[in-house]
Amino acid sequence: MNYDAVVVVSFGGPETREDVMPFLERVTRGRKIPRERLLEVAEHYYHFGGKSPINEQNRRLVLALRNVLQSNGPKMPVYWGNRNWHPFLTDTLREMRADGVRAALAFVTSAYSSYSGCRQYLEDIARAQAETGEGAPAVDKLRVFFNHPNFIAAVADRVRQALAQVSGEKSRTIPIVYTAHSVPLAMAETSGYVQQLEESCRLVSDALGGRSGRLVYQSRSGSPNQPWLGPDILEHLEELKAAGVTELLVVPIGFVSDHMEVLYDLDTAARERAEKLGIRMFRAQTPGTHPQFIAMIRELILERVDPGNNPRRALGRFTAAPDDCSADCCPTPQRPGTQRTEAQT
Repeated sequence: MNYDAVVVVSFGGPETREDVMPFLERVTRGRKIPRERLLEVAEHYYHFGGKSPINEQNRRLVLALRNVLQSNGPKMPVYWGNRNWHPFLTDTLREMRADGVRAALAFVTSAYSSYSGCRQYLEDIARAQAETGEGAPAVDKLRVFFNHPNFIAAVADRVRQALAQVSGEKSRTIPIVYTAHSVPLAMAETSGYVQQLEESCRLVSDALGGRSGRLVYQSRSGSPNQPWLGPDILEHLEELKAAGVTELLVVPIGFVSDHMEVLYDLDTAARERAEKLGIRMFRAQTPGTHPQFIAMIRELILERVDPGNNPRRALGRFTAAPDDCSADCCPTPQRPGTQRTEAQT
């Protein structure tokens, strides 16, 4: 297929205090989420004035990608549409149709396979096309990239930058803890989410010269009666304290930008717990607009527009993920309470 545009597809987030509750109601629409839980999550946003950083981060990502494509090709316009807040994906597809776009590649801000991190975005795209109606652009999603060399290089470089803040010899011995968004076990068991995360952690550790690191989870939500991936980072901090740890470095490897679930769940809640335990916590930045990360997105585009001259690169034990998901890949969860806010984005 001849592609004539790129669209960045993300989760979206509120940008004013007044946006917060409508946003959360949209995120949890159709799910039996108690009002008290929404109000509890709303406080996370109010802590930052009601503004999630995710939209501004996506604006910077879009600008960086536009600049790279303009300078190095392929010269394609870059659009942006969200699942849960403005600019909504349907509005973006209508804009693309008006601009004459006929077929686009979608870069989704999630590195791993799971229902909410991959298939649900395919459903979002299909719904937006249906709502756009006749003449809606064809949209094909770029593959997940958990083992792409440039993704691993960007994460490893962010870790090195964080280690530079640790004094002297401690930078070589400080424990590293990788975090990712927890999901229900029922969702994890029907996708490659855990295996891909573990591989990314191993690849980053290798890039750091063989540093070991533990994978833990964060940002659990939903029914307390439903089993989710663990251990939670707050529980793990207690274990580290019992083991005599006084400093640690947290690497949010499950996220590509420093959005609300990084700023609140790690920089606020986890840091407060660490301080109470007498542990000094350092935190690596996410890839964001790291040059290696932007270069990776360009490579993923080139794989599709000129496959003969652009090999599909991947590191480690797994091959590059396929372009098209199988019909039974990452199926829709059958249990309630699997909502998230800005998870896996």
